[in-house]
Amino acid sequence: MKAELLYEGKAKKVYRSSAYSNQLVLSYKNDATAFNGKKKASFIGKGRLNNEISSLIFPYLHERGIRSHFIQRLNDTEQVVLETKIIPLEVVVRNLATGSITKRLGFQERTPFEPALVELFYKNDDLDDPIINDDHALLLTDITSKELREIKVKALEINTALRELFQSINLKLVDFKLEFGRLPDGSIVLSDEISPDTCRLWDMETDAKMDKDVFRQDIGDLVTVYEQILERLEARV
Repeated sequence: MKAELLYEGKAKKVYRSSAYSNQLVLSYKNDATAFNGKKKASFIGKGRLNNEISSLIFPYLHERGIRSHFIQRLNDTEQVVLETKIIPLEVVVRNLATGSITKRLGFQERTPFEPALVELFYKNDDLDDPIINDDHALLLTDITSKELREIKVKALEINTALRELFQSINLKLVDFKLEFGRLPDGSIVLSDEISPDTCRLWDMETDAKMDKDVFRQDIGDLVTVYEQILERLEARV
């Protein structure tokens, strides 16, 4: 299914599909990074786990009427997706205060956000992905004001769906990052991945962290935690 390598990021390699001109193959890597790439490590099995977790979550969102680039899981570490032009925005949805927002704005840890808070970050490694406002987003990307509003609405719809999913497997969705891409017809769909790399998840009974924070903070074994999330999702299905 794979032809030429188009791009290699921190967590995935992107290949052109040899079968269809409008499709790509995402190959999930075992690498883990934190703090905009300043901390790095590799974990055997991580790529498989993120691929399988994302491959369960995207169909769940499709059932809820949320379009994405996902087509199907190809094998343990690869999935087939529609080709999109990624919009250089990270859309972060926060249900509880933790991480960078507590340092930036002084929110007390675990402060609930009702409704959920949506923040925008400019996807640019050289600038350390700075937080931006709507006007910046319109200047730095090709989206329109209407599309930006639609992205924010869609992010909140995804939040509702994911909170219900994770609650059903005894996990609290604290916050998460989304990326969106533009299809050849100009429409915008959810892209990238949804996994413990991109979500903060806390166990509802123990408050144990069940995401990449175990790597960021050196508080647990990343692969063991990701295995537990996959097992819970598979049991739900």
